[in-house]
Amino acid sequence: MNKTNYDLLFKDTVKGLTQKKTLLLHSCCAPCSTAVLERVVPHFDVTVFYYNPNITESEEYYVRLNEQKKFLKNAYGEQVKLIEGRYFSREFFIMVEGLEKAPEGGERCTLCFKDRLNETAKVAKENGFDYFCTTLTVSPHKNSDLINSIGSEVGQKYGVNWLYSDFKKGEGYKCSIELSKEHELYRQNYCGCLFSKYVNLKVEE
Repeated sequence: MNKTNYDLLFKDTVKGLTQKKTLLLHSCCAPCSTAVLERVVPHFDVTVFYYNPNITESEEYYVRLNEQKKFLKNAYGEQVKLIEGRYFSREFFIMVEGLEKAPEGGERCTLCFKDRLNETAKVAKENGFDYFCTTLTVSPHKNSDLINSIGSEVGQKYGVNWLYSDFKKGEGYKCSIELSKEHELYRQNYCGCLFSKYVNLKVEE
């Protein structure tokens, strides 16, 4: 069974554009947004949407948010705008109740992806964006098939075009590491929630 080539779908989409469309790009963090923005900015009028209630420690959340703001200002000036979504980590804890011990990449993460992409699609619809997508697929630790499936589903729900992608392709992840170093960005060592942080600490021990 052949897997869908989401990177090829992305290239086909941008090749078919006759003019720049608007794109709401959900960003999980500044480092991941670096390489993704390099790919989408030439083709879209981009606004970054920072919505990550899964970052359950508020201090960590604001460190990452400020790094996102710093990168956008230094790299793109006024070209790329930023929308900050609401931040109530309590909503995340309620959403994943009972799944605290679920493995990384499992049902807890799936709910997290659904929440963030649903909110992105909703905001995209409310603000008249042509497309929406996420930086999440730049990570080799994230399931691109799952993310694209969820994105397509919520896009249909709200009537907004989902931009298929697999930004880790073409050494996207490697590029994000290099750009993060170039811009001296803080790179976290866990996804966001306390559960993923605990798993990472156990691995390092």
